[in-house]
Amino acid sequence: MHTIEPYYHWRDYYTAEKDERSPFYGREYSEFEFTHKIYNYFIHPQWDEFGSPTLYMKIIFADYDKRFAIIELLGEWNDCIQNDVMYLKRDVIDSLQEQSIHKFIIIGENVLNFHASDDCYYEEWYEDIIESGGWICFLNFREHLIQEMESVQLQKFLNFDEPFNEINWRKSKPPALFALVEHHLNNPKQYYLTG
Repeated sequence: MHTIEPYYHWRDYYTAEKDERSPFYGREYSEFEFTHKIYNYFIHPQWDEFGSPTLYMKIIFADYDKRFAIIELLGEWNDCIQNDVMYLKRDVIDSLQEQSIHKFIIIGENVLNFHASDDCYYEEWYEDIIESGGWICFLNFREHLIQEMESVQLQKFLNFDEPFNEINWRKSKPPALFALVEHHLNNPKQYYLTG
């Protein structure tokens, strides 16, 4: 796991540690010291901790004018034991919402497991942003994670599965990815008719 880095090709456009409005402003990273672990496995030092012992993140882009953020995750998302969504909501999402962000793209291809609990924090997150036209979209989560999310009805608050598991986001620049996700959210029937 120590070889999996947060996506770095957008660093010319944005870095959370240099963004005064980011909850990770001022963080310093080592390229050589591996200090964080998920269970017994060291992870790359560029990942940000936010309270969960098994889930790490990186804000890889934020646009305060268009009011969206793109977040990449790594590890195990465990709401059942660790209440990871609480840490994510309280320590990161609430901070971004205070800075006018209300549209969230969450990239989950490096999330290996998801353990569900209740949906309270997801519902709160949704209710915090829906009146201002906000949304939450999960990209490229594994099928078994999607099934677990569906088992607790998280699709009431989150957008995931098709077409969002088929987006090759690395080929896009951040504004283009945002536009593509928003297009699919605004035109769901069009996707299913033509996709």
